Amino acid sequence: MEKRELAVARRAVIATLWLGLSLLPGALRAQGVALSGVGPVNRGMSGASTAAPIDAAGALLWNPASISGLRRSEANFGIELLLPTEQLSSRFPAFGLEGATSGEPGVSPIPEAAFVHKNEDSPWAYGLGIFGIGGFQTNYPASLTNPVLTPQPPNGVGLGRVSSMAEYYQIVPTVAATLTDRLSVGFAPTLTLARLDVNPVVLAAPNDANGDTSFTYPTGDGTRYHFGGGFQLGLYYLASDVWQVGLCFKSPQWFEEFRSNTTDELGRPVVSTARFDYPMIVSLGTSYTGIENWLIACDVRYFDYANADGFGSPAGFDATGAVTGLGWDSVFSVHTGVQYRATDRLSLRTGYQYNTNPIGSEEAFFNVASPLIIQHVASIGFSYHLTPDVIFSAAYLHGFENEVSGPIHAPGLGAIPGTSATSTVSADGLGAGLTIRY
Repeated sequence: MEKRELAVARRAVIATLWLGLSLLPGALRAQGVALSGVGPVNRGMSGASTAAPIDAAGALLWNPASISGLRRSEANFGIELLLPTEQLSSRFPAFGLEGATSGEPGVSPIPEAAFVHKNEDSPWAYGLGIFGIGGFQTNYPASLTNPVLTPQPPNGVGLGRVSSMAEYYQIVPTVAATLTDRLSVGFAPTLTLARLDVNPVVLAAPNDANGDTSFTYPTGDGTRYHFGGGFQLGLYYLASDVWQVGLCFKSPQWFEEFRSNTTDELGRPVVSTARFDYPMIVSLGTSYTGIENWLIACDVRYFDYANADGFGSPAGFDATGAVTGLGWDSVFSVHTGVQYRATDRLSLRTGYQYNTNPIGSEEAFFNVASPLIIQHVASIGFSYHLTPDVIFSAAYLHGFENEVSGPIHAPGLGAIPGTSATSTVSADGLGAGLTIRY
């Protein structure tokens, strides 16, 4: 029986690695709006945790069944500071305009709190996670030479100042049951809060309320947090004493209609509405603990952006001139992580993440406020036992610079020959937190 289970585990690992490697073309991009992990332990492993439950936060986020695999009950508390570095350049030869502008998005704080309770005499495990799961931020000043950032017509050919902010926070009450010595299942309803600000509000129709024959997009930023919900299901299987396999299905997060309060050119009230759902995510993972003091994990994930309202809606303009969507493709991501227990007190981690591309060149212009195009992400981290039951953890990650470029589009005209808009983005993150076990 042990040999058969080991053979099954090996086939699962080989299948996962083969699938992951097959998704690594020469030009890989970011996995979109979703973060690769949560908390310093999970981020240090580049999010590889579907079959590697080494902390409560990563287990609750990526596989509800895997909380059964935690050694003890524990609570995690942490925060990450994420700093993107952004530049937008564009050219419009017909008007003799060309320029590049650096943005000032600033640091985004990403909180994390997770709790898992286990009872050795019970097959049940319970957990609660509250954390940031995704988002983006841009902040480009207006320009007189960078075409996309010149004033809106008639004083320019662009959008003027461009800024955006998206934040996704999730509450995950979780229950898992150990069905056999090797198999656990888990379930979690998910409640998600999201806020989306875009300026100018290109999702609204441009207006000519002042009658000067030039239609302009309204300015915005007047919005609130909106509610969404869904669920996640997971399986966690101990294929042998050293091989683990995990599978998780995360449903889309179906959101209420996003509403933004803005005004027309005369200052009269206008309400802009849009649909943006968080995508369905499927994760398959394996981990290996057969080398003393080492843990090796690999996850493959699928993000179904193409069928998520807003993200997957075709990029373009409707008859009124409003932008219809971002035009993202669905993406695959591969996450690899390694943990080494250096001493009884100190554990070291490193990881690497690869992704396919949600944004094509034809969609580049429509995503200047959402340029989520990081190609590779590397991470390092550690945990240190302050006491046997209190652990301090930290992680640093770097998203390597990447760019996407495509033609400038205009309502009624489509792509304008000879023009271009190019987004260049990199990112750095630093997180820390405490784990208390009991």
